[in-house]
Amino acid sequence: MASIIPKCFSFIILIINMMLFSLISSALSQSPTYMAFVVNATALPPEDSFDYIVVGGGTAGCPLAATLSVNHRVLLLERGGVPHINPTIMRQEGFIPTLRQVDPFHSAAQAFTSEEGVPNARGRILGGSSAINAGFYSRADDEFYDRSGINWDPLLLERSYQWVEKSIVFEPQLQLWQTALRDGLLEIGVQPYNGFTLKHSLGTKIGGSTFNSSGHRHSAADLLNLARETNIKIAVYASVERILFAASDSPESKESAIGVVIRDSAGYFHHALLREKGEVILSAGAIGSPHLLLLSGVGPRSYLSSWGIPVVNHSPFVGEFLYDNPRNGISFVSPKLLEHSLIQVVGITDSGAYLEASSNVLPFPSPVHSIFMRSSSSPLYFSVASIMEKTIGPLSAGSLRLASTEIRVNPNVRFNYFSNPVDLQRCVNGTRKVGELLRSQAMSSYRFLGWSGAEFRFMGLPLPANQTSDEEMSDFCRRTVSTIWHYHGGCVVGRVVDPNLKVIGVDSLRVIDGSVFSISPGTNPQATVLMLGRHMGLKILIERMQKANT
Repeated sequence: MASIIPKCFSFIILIINMMLFSLISSALSQSPTYMAFVVNATALPPEDSFDYIVVGGGTAGCPLAATLSVNHRVLLLERGGVPHINPTIMRQEGFIPTLRQVDPFHSAAQAFTSEEGVPNARGRILGGSSAINAGFYSRADDEFYDRSGINWDPLLLERSYQWVEKSIVFEPQLQLWQTALRDGLLEIGVQPYNGFTLKHSLGTKIGGSTFNSSGHRHSAADLLNLARETNIKIAVYASVERILFAASDSPESKESAIGVVIRDSAGYFHHALLREKGEVILSAGAIGSPHLLLLSGVGPRSYLSSWGIPVVNHSPFVGEFLYDNPRNGISFVSPKLLEHSLIQVVGITDSGAYLEASSNVLPFPSPVHSIFMRSSSSPLYFSVASIMEKTIGPLSAGSLRLASTEIRVNPNVRFNYFSNPVDLQRCVNGTRKVGELLRSQAMSSYRFLGWSGAEFRFMGLPLPANQTSDEEMSDFCRRTVSTIWHYHGGCVVGRVVDPNLKVIGVDSLRVIDGSVFSISPGTNPQATVLMLGRHMGLKILIERMQKANT
């Protein structure tokens, strides 16, 4: 009888797993509502006209296009494909594999490496980086709104956040590792405890997630389900080659955007043109938007001329003031098996750093086969836990330069990490907090017992032994710097665009995405960029209605 129980239990577990897989497969096979108005760019006519042409179906572009479609004909152009058919993208366990499975032209994540040698990635799929990120959702800090230079409408701002949150944001349920992080942060004085909140609050909190309780991803693409079907067309695998311009009737500008040139996956070209009072809106991100402006002739005159690009408008700061928040931290093998967890808990310190953590489950490498060992069909797993700090701001600024006149070739990017000493000191502060966290009681069960006592089994560089030394901690920051994928800038407010995000010196052209930010909003920019798309869409609708009534 005793031998039957384990077999029955194993059979029940197998049935449950099969049912879960069946449910997941069924959910993935169901096309979202927005697929009714998605077309491959190869199906576009040679020429068509729209009220608004949104370049980039990402974190800002999707809510923007959905909002504008309420009253106007909108074309949303995305150079990648659709996310829902890829099970790796749609599951939280697929976060790291998605960032690793890259190719030059088709993968959902497009890899690029900064000139400092730091690997990075940007979204190349409908939903943009919101479809490949770690899913953490937290609103901007209050200081961000004051410093951004954007002409915010407070009422629209709050309504826009709520519109996003109602559709794609969930409260995560903490498991073993995230609970330990929460307890450790409180133990080392990252107080108060704010519980679950979407707002930016000093202390320790649980933020929102765009993964639901089943680990299924939601992204900006899901907001397209709220679009007006009869007014919107979404073209995927649509590479925008350049913006088209013509002489402007406005006394303030010599040129006006009139449309874009699109290349499809077969290499054929299509023209999308603006109707009267329409606009081209760039939402291609901190890399894509300044890149397209430069290739279209909006940028520094002498620099564009050196590439043989006809100058449409001399705009000396396109590609300048480009930022990336540095990430530093440690990883170690856990003595107990943990769950897959992405960012759910954050410690918002008062010393210029945010503390976060994740855990990952990995298979052991297959052992060398031996005549003395029976091979196992069941893989063995181990867990890696990571604790990281993100430097706020940052103040260190870099730049973007062309590597080619071909839009599909990544531009050259330099972020100049820690070139401002304030950023370096903030990193030192943050990594010292990581050291305090490792010494907390909440982390004691993650040590292995060895000959010299309980110790962490680090993967990669551990924190310096002497954490009181600014020199050693600074060296650690420089040697271990990596990205947290929060790059921004390149088309910043007051230099490339005005407070309403219109490109200075050119009519009928805006930039609405994270490239207009000179600082990263709070612990994570995703919530703010999603809100920005909705907020600016509503503002444009209101402005157009007011002009029509005057």
